Amino acid sequence: MCQMFAGQPQSNYDYQSRSIRLNGLSTSVRLEQKFWEILDQMAQAEQTSTPQFISTLYSEVITFHGEAKNFTSLLRCTCLIYQQKCIDAQHAEEASIATIAS
Repeated sequence: MCQMFAGQPQSNYDYQSRSIRLNGLSTSVRLEQKFWEILDQMAQAEQTSTPQFISTLYSEVITFHGEAKNFTSLLRCTCLIYQQKCIDAQHAEEASIATIAS
């Protein structure tokens, strides 16, 4: 099992910084490449750009919590939640197909 994780391409966990605007202020967000790929997918699903998606998420966090403590960690957790929802949806679809087939 460790080979599956340890043997992954190093590019998955290389850091990449991107400049974005949050509430009109320019900032830089540094995440592992794999997280950027997931954020890009999420933005595409929402039919928006990745910077706009992140800016909207930031604004919503401010609305809910009054601040955005450790925003990069929030982005990572957002990606994990999104991936889990995709897995759950796939399992539900497979179960539905299995029910129909039987």
